[in-house]
Order: sequence, then C-alpha cells, then structure tokens
Amino acid sequence: MHILIIGAAGMVGRKLTERLVRDGKLAGKAITKATLHDVIEPTAPANAPFAVTTLASDFSLPGEAEKLVADKPDIVFHLAAIVSGEAEQEFDKGYRINLTGSWNLFEAIRQLNMGSAGAYKPRVVFTSSIAVFGAPFPDKITDEFFTTPLTSYGTQKAVGELLLADYTRKGFLDGVGIRLPTICVRPGKPNKAASGFFSNIIREPLAGQEAVLPVSEDVRHWHASPRSAVGFLVHAAEIDGAKIGPRRNLSMPGLSCTVGEQIEALRRVAGDKVVARIKREPDEAINKIVSGWARELDPSRAVALGFKAESSFDEIIRVHIEDELGGKIA
Repeated sequence: MHILIIGAAGMVGRKLTERLVRDGKLAGKAITKATLHDVIEPTAPANAPFAVTTLASDFSLPGEAEKLVADKPDIVFHLAAIVSGEAEQEFDKGYRINLTGSWNLFEAIRQLNMGSAGAYKPRVVFTSSIAVFGAPFPDKITDEFFTTPLTSYGTQKAVGELLLADYTRKGFLDGVGIRLPTICVRPGKPNKAASGFFSNIIREPLAGQEAVLPVSEDVRHWHASPRSAVGFLVHAAEIDGAKIGPRRNLSMPGLSCTVGEQIEALRRVAGDKVVARIKREPDEAINKIVSGWARELDPSRAVALGFKAESSFDEIIRVHIEDELGGKIA
C-alpha cells in the first residue's frame, strides 16, 4: 500500500507519520511506501518499515498535484492548509492554497481515474474544520446545520467539502472529510492560527514560560488533542465508505469547555504556580474572529461510526504532558 501525506511537515502530519511507522499497516494492509510532501521538505522518519520519499513544492501551482499522484497512491491524506489567522490576513494566499490547491488535487486524481478507465479511485481524507460553521448557533451544532462561515478560512474549507463530496459522488475518488476541532494542546512554537492561544495558555506555562490570554475566560470552544486528531485520520482512512453514505463530511468528536475551564483543569493537573504564568492582554482582532466560532457540536454521526476523542480537558492536558514533556512539568 502506498500512502501520500500532503502537509506532512506540519504538526499533525508528523504525528500521523509517526503513527504509520509504528503500526506499519493501514486498513489491514501493510504499508510498502509513503510519500511525504510539504512546501518545505519533511524529515524522513528513522527506521520506517517501508520505503519513504520526501518532496517539497507548492502543490497549488500548476502541474504539482499531478506529480504527487502520478504513482497512484492508495490513500491520500490532504492536510495542507494556510491556517485561519493567516488566511484572513492574506486573502489571495489563503484561496490559492486552501481552495485552488485542493481543487487541483481532486482534478489530478480525476484525470488519472479517467485515463485508467476508472481503475484508480483512492481514499482521500480531507482535513476540514469546524470553521465551516458560523454564528448564530444552536446550543449544539449537528452535521445538518448549514455552513455559513464567517471567515475566509472557513469559506475555503466549506467549498473544499462540497468539491470532495461531488467528486466522490461522481466516482472519481473516495473522499472522507473530517471537520477537526481546535487541536489542543499543540506542541512546538505558536503559529499564525487565531486559535493558537488555546494551546499557548497551557503549553507555555507547563514549560515554565509566560503565556498571553487575548480573550475573556467565558469564551467557549470545541477541542481535541493531537493524539485524537491522528486517530481521526487513521479511522477515516480505514472506514467503509458505504457506512458514511453520500454526506461525506463529518464533524469530529471533541470536548466543549470555556477558557476558564481550561485554566481550572490546568490548575488541577499542574497547580497554582503554573496557572500564574498566564497573563491577560485583550486583543480585539482575535476576539472578533473567535466570537464567530462554534462552541459545541453534536458529533453523533462520527461517534456512531467509531471516531473517538477525550472526555475531559484534564485528559487533554495529561496527553500533552505524556506525549511532549516526558511526563514532567517545569
């Protein structure tokens, strides 16, 4: 089995690669080759039990997507994206990567499908986002709630979902779109995502550093850990498409909590000294973006199909400590 990961140098892409190296198989089949692609060349994993090729290019440019699927990978993980804050600030770049890049990928697969008399039809796992939903919201957002995004990023992801579903309906590919919660706690350094503070106020204090909180503590949001995100991707690659039906995009399970509840979970897990490293500095630009985000979802369809996530924010923090800090708190 040949696996292609587009966006492999990102945090989730790296963790997915680590999982595949550890498992050595996917959907009950041994992995024989993995192609890892990003705008910067991903690092090849050490001791992989299968062949690994690493590539660097801008997959939104003409001809690049065709190169990526020329070897007809069996499963394509499409993780590449410009994150929310950057997509809002850089309109052209956001649409080029998040929309044109996705469309180019789907088209490249379609052309191979047509050229081989329909013999090529890979499973394509597309990472969408709960940003496809826009306020005003019901108490819990179901998969049936209409997509009226209030950001460019959310709009780009919503269009990607429609394309994925239509290309699947026409038989050009076998797509599964997963709407990721905000992934928290993200390891590494802060990025340009408007949601970055959700991780920053946990990650930096646990590492002995100060963190800035730009919103009020009553802001509520939907979260899952990086470990869960990888689990979503693997399950989406393996699930029987017939069980999903024609509605190919699913809201992933997660945990709804306020920023204040995040902080109290941090206090329970790590103590007052760690919590004291959070500094309040309101930022109206971030507040405006966050105010239009989903607060709580009803992921009944995804749960019924076997997707799983954490049940408490304490658990999310402990996952970060275990996976990223070697079980130790600074």
